Amino acid sequence: MKVTQLNIYPVKSLKGISVNQSELLSSGLAWDRRWMLVDAQQRFVTQRQLPLLATVEVALNADALVLSHPNVDPLSIPLEEPSGNLRIVKVWDDHCKAWPESEEVSCWLEVALGESGKGLSLVRFATQFKRLVEADFLDGGEADTHFADGYPFLITSTGSLNALNSALDKNGSQPVPMNRFRPNIVVETDEAWAEDRWQSLQESTGAFALTLRKPCKRCKITTVDQQTAHIPDPAEPLKTLITLKTQPTLKGGYFGQNATLSAGDGQLIRVGDEVMATYRAV
Repeated sequence: MKVTQLNIYPVKSLKGISVNQSELLSSGLAWDRRWMLVDAQQRFVTQRQLPLLATVEVALNADALVLSHPNVDPLSIPLEEPSGNLRIVKVWDDHCKAWPESEEVSCWLEVALGESGKGLSLVRFATQFKRLVEADFLDGGEADTHFADGYPFLITSTGSLNALNSALDKNGSQPVPMNRFRPNIVVETDEAWAEDRWQSLQESTGAFALTLRKPCKRCKITTVDQQTAHIPDPAEPLKTLITLKTQPTLKGGYFGQNATLSAGDGQLIRVGDEVMATYRAV
């Protein structure tokens, strides 16, 4: 098997960036989910509430995070940490420390997104703060992440997407691309739902290893076209995922596995890397 895609999402719920390589950190791929949009109550805002976020392009250069949108000129945000007072912001049930970006970013978002962008501000994860992953699935270990939903890595496979799209086709529904699931690491396989049986993935020379911790329950973001923000079918692919029962003992639709880094902090992961799986005991 090999790694066929690597994706980072510097700003939670904005467009992702496909990369050929990335540094592996305990908190996730370098620059993944380092920023997040919050409302006036400092609660996280995603495509669940605001699908239009999918229309904001994100780029990284040596000095800046760059936001782009057809309605407004691009905006560069220096990578150097801002000054000012830290805020407490909320991601699900976690309270995190974050740096607020400038008011200029809030004005830019309002121009880009119109009425939907009012009241939004951009915050950056404070690196001196550690957000721990839930302990229930870590077998006594410890892991941390930034503004991801709960885990530092999300792993999916081509075999599972092919199986889902085959089922969608049989239902008379349109196939969906992998970006509907916003994975960090995509592994090329022929077997459907293989990742649900993997205990770990190790690079062929032992440079790094990832432990798969928990199946990823999917939400309505999977119905949002990640290029246009349109919702072609508000039921799919969630309806079909639920019918497929990829996690027969759990309610809901599942696709992919949440993971943590078990070896190789600081190593590079590259598209084309050969990986080997170990399997969970049946």
